[in-house]
This record gives sequence, C-alpha cells and structure tokens, in this order.
Amino acid sequence: GLLITISRCSNNYGPRQFVEKLIPLMIKQALKDKPLPVYGNGQNIRDWIHVTDHCRAIDLIVHSGRPGEVYNIGGNCEIRNIEIVNFILRYLNKSDSLITFVPDRKGHDLLYAVDFSKIEKAVGWRPEISFQRGMEETIQWYVKHW
Repeated sequence: GLLITISRCSNNYGPRQFVEKLIPLMIKQALKDKPLPVYGNGQNIRDWIHVTDHCRAIDLIVHSGRPGEVYNIGGNCEIRNIEIVNFILRYLNKSDSLITFVPDRKGHDLLYAVDFSKIEKAVGWRPEISFQRGMEETIQWYVKHW
C-alpha cells in the first residue's frame, strides 16, 4: 500500500563526488601531475548525467510519477572513458603522457547506458546540462577545492 516509484540512472558526475570515481580521480591525479589509471584501452562507454539533472528527474518522479512505476534516468551522453580523460587533460592543459593504461577488470561491461524515453514521455523530463558545461563546472569546482 506504499506509494513508491523506482528510478535507475546512468553514471552521475559533478562537484563533491567521492574521489574513487572516474572523473574526480582523473581530475585529482592530473592536478598533481600523477599517472591517470585508465582501464584496458579506455574504450569502455558510459552514459553520463550531471547530478543536478539527476536530482531534477527524481523530484519530478516523486511529484508527478505514477506509483509503482520504474523510471530510467539517463544523460543522453554516451562517451568513451578515454575521451573523458582527454577532456580533463585538455581543460587543465596537461600532457596525455599522464595516461597509464591498466588491466581492465574481469567481466567489465563495455557499455553502460539506459533508455530514458519513458520518463521523457511520462513527466516531460530531459537532461538540460550539456556534458561540456557540466564538466567545465565540475573541473573548476575541484580545482578550487583541492
């Protein structure tokens, strides 16, 4: 009898993320001119969503979603890990010689992405923050706070 909804999202990024995650780890390592460990050949693809877009989606689901429904929340932003690392290096004006390829995890999926068409149709949600803008703001936050 509980009024619940379930949400599943793609990879989040943004300020204040725990440093073990890809984006903050790469920023931290680059700022210190330390090696940037990239799994395999860096071709793994992830769908990225800015944390603000994710929170906005959750708010819409809570207030406008149908109880008992499951909603996928995606960023419509599938990017290879190596492209993210290169973006960070370019933004920070660091050399790509910092990239160090390390053995990939066993069973590591090549692609993580979700189809968010249901939430788009149900409550009119779409991601608003472009990856470039979100990454620039994220990197600036870490530069200021580290």
